[in-house]
Amino acid sequence: MNVPFLNLAAQYESLKSELLPVVEKTLASGYYVLGPNVSALEQEIAAYAGTKFGVGVNSGSDALTLALRALDIGPGDEIITSPFTYIAPAESIHQVRAKIVFADIHSRTFNIDPERVAAKITSKTKAIIPVHLFGQAAPIDELLALAKPRGIHVVEDCAQAIGATYTGQPVGSFGAMGCFSFYPTKNLGADGDGGMVVTNDETLAKKLKMLRVHGIERRYFHDLHGYNSRLDELQAAILRVKLPHLKRWNARRAEVARYYTQNLEHLPLEFPVTAKENTHVFHVYALLTDRRDALQKFLADKGVPTLIYYPLPLHLQKVYEKLGWKEGDFPIAEKISKLILPLPMYPELTKEQLDHVTGAILGFFAQP
Repeated sequence: MNVPFLNLAAQYESLKSELLPVVEKTLASGYYVLGPNVSALEQEIAAYAGTKFGVGVNSGSDALTLALRALDIGPGDEIITSPFTYIAPAESIHQVRAKIVFADIHSRTFNIDPERVAAKITSKTKAIIPVHLFGQAAPIDELLALAKPRGIHVVEDCAQAIGATYTGQPVGSFGAMGCFSFYPTKNLGADGDGGMVVTNDETLAKKLKMLRVHGIERRYFHDLHGYNSRLDELQAAILRVKLPHLKRWNARRAEVARYYTQNLEHLPLEFPVTAKENTHVFHVYALLTDRRDALQKFLADKGVPTLIYYPLPLHLQKVYEKLGWKEGDFPIAEKISKLILPLPMYPELTKEQLDHVTGAILGFFAQP
């Protein structure tokens, strides 16, 4: 048996009868950019995230960049974020010409460590970007306790965690803004790129809407230096079909995670840990093992592909080599990058596929 690491085609097959009429209706409508589906999706995602406003943009990466622009962050400002994540948060800081400041992560949740954040705060710190990594919230209360008294903004990167909660409250609703990605692989994925910023601040929402369309409030009158970062109508229509299924999909991801853990817990592995304040939506299910490379090869030979997040922490990436970071600067992120092995994780995984994955792992550890 071959088990895909991700199977977007299976999701499409399950929703084809809902998706195709909506796609046809949208194409026939003549509204292709910032139409009624975008407006409706903005309201629906804002409600899902527990905020007043949503602003659809071109991608999760653009959501972060526009959020920093809306806060007037720029040269001379310092922004703290995690070195163990996708490059988008650091990239957004670079794009607004602020200074990237990394703080190391917690060894079991892989989220940014507030104690290490505290050590990085200076008089120039303007914002913190916590990444709710792999589907569970960062320790947001502790981060807000550091940020609010100092007038530091918190911009939540929720790209991997839509539907996750912290003390019962949805991610994206704690900081100044929450930034979501609808990249196809996400728990709520479009059939192309897409993103959204949510906020409770009407002024920020208005500014974001201007920034996404070349800085205009009225057509052809440009009040800000903006971007072309609009969420298109077709992707919004597709996302509106998928959103009602998200709660069920996230629940199924949690079932898959429990299945993996229960069937492998006697092995010499470290399993995902969910912080007690969190509900985890398992965008990624990742094991830790010092036999990672051998296990990965064994699984591939058994028809179980795996994908390593993230093999090289951001501070060691070539793009940042001139900024002076070196190996040993963020030891926990570096250690995790050498041990982590994510397994196939999506709602459409069958019992037979899960048995094959766990059976292959059991077979590896049964070898003499």
